[in-house]
Amino acid sequence: MSEDVEDGSVHEHRKPRVGTVSGLALMTGATAMAAVGGGHHSVFATILLALLALGMAHAFTVEIQRQAHRRTGRWGRHDVVNTVLLAGWALGALTVAVLPYPPAPLRVLGLLLSLSYTAACAYFVAERRRAVAAQADSPEPSLSESFRL
Repeated sequence: MSEDVEDGSVHEHRKPRVGTVSGLALMTGATAMAAVGGGHHSVFATILLALLALGMAHAFTVEIQRQAHRRTGRWGRHDVVNTVLLAGWALGALTVAVLPYPPAPLRVLGLLLSLSYTAACAYFVAERRRAVAAQADSPEPSLSESFRL
C-alpha cells in the first residue's frame, strides 16, 4: 500500500475515505463513554474498556496519518468532509460537557473528548497541508525509481 521515495518518506496509495476516520473517532469516544459512565461495571471491565479506547485512539491516529499522507496533489472533497466531521464530533462532545444533565465524570470526559477531537482535526489539517505542499514541491518518481529494490 505504501511506497518509499528518495527522501525516506512514505506515501499512501489509498483512495480517500471518510468513514474510517469518523468511525474510529466515534468508536473511540463511545468506548471511553462506556468505560466512564457505563453503569455498574467491575473494575476489570472498566480497565478493559479504557484500554480498548486507548487502542482505538491509536488506530484513529494512524488512520488520520494515512488519510493525510495520501498521494493526491491537492486538497479534495474527502479532506473537507473529514475535517468537518471531526469538528462536528468535537462540537458534539463539547455539548455533552456543558449540559447540566450528565453526571460529572461524563461531563469531564466530554470535555476531554472535545479537546481530543479538536486536536485530531487540527492534526489532520496540518498533516494534509504538509503532504500536499510536499507533493507540489517534489516531482513524481519515475517508474524505474518506484520499483527499485
